[in-house]
Amino acid sequence: MIGRTLILAFCAALLAACTHAPPRNPMAEWVPSENHDERRPTIIVVHYTEQDSVERSLHTLRTRNSGGRVSAHYLIGADGRIYQLVADGHRAWHAGAGRWGQISDLNSASIGIELDNDGRVPFAQPQIDSLIRLLEDLTARLRIPRTHVIGHSDLAPGRKIDPGPLFPWRRLAEAGFGIWPDPAAPPPPPGFDPLQALRVIGYPMDDPVATIRSYRMRFRGDAASALDDEDLRILHALTRLPSPVLAPVE
Repeated sequence: MIGRTLILAFCAALLAACTHAPPRNPMAEWVPSENHDERRPTIIVVHYTEQDSVERSLHTLRTRNSGGRVSAHYLIGADGRIYQLVADGHRAWHAGAGRWGQISDLNSASIGIELDNDGRVPFAQPQIDSLIRLLEDLTARLRIPRTHVIGHSDLAPGRKIDPGPLFPWRRLAEAGFGIWPDPAAPPPPPGFDPLQALRVIGYPMDDPVATIRSYRMRFRGDAASALDDEDLRILHALTRLPSPVLAPVE
């Protein structure tokens, strides 16, 4: 009886090992190397769901929306509850086409966080508190620079507007995440080029008007398509921050 039990236990352990074994190409001889790791995200993208409940968003993020299958790594409810849908080391389908700095495949390089919000009401305080706690965890555990937190609209101007003009970017910056201008920064020098500044910060410049709208949503709380003197001061201040362009982290 004991022998049969040991055999069954051995078989179960063997099956478990096979279940977690990495995929191998049957055409090749398996000669494993330890010189590898899982996908390493280098940036965090914040979204809003534009839906009316956590339950509906959980369903959408596990099935599909009108444009096809979609997912995110995390969803945070208005009450502050955090849901994880995709492992940090896996690629979720949340960013789509776009660019930020030198990063063009955002899905492969990012963690996606959805916030339960329809885009028309302020974000709940418990939700933002949970977001900040989650950012503390992700940036520390995954070694993502704390400045590498952007919105969906930043990487896809003209195509996406979330997390929208009501999102509290300044609150995140006060907690140490993302980028924010020094309120005491001086005006820019003569000849300052604001479009070049947007490019240096990380914005794609395929459609400058759309990019200006995305920038304004984040730093001015509206979607205006023109820049004023205060924008020039803000952009100059942002370009003075250390390493504003988000290149892939080695």
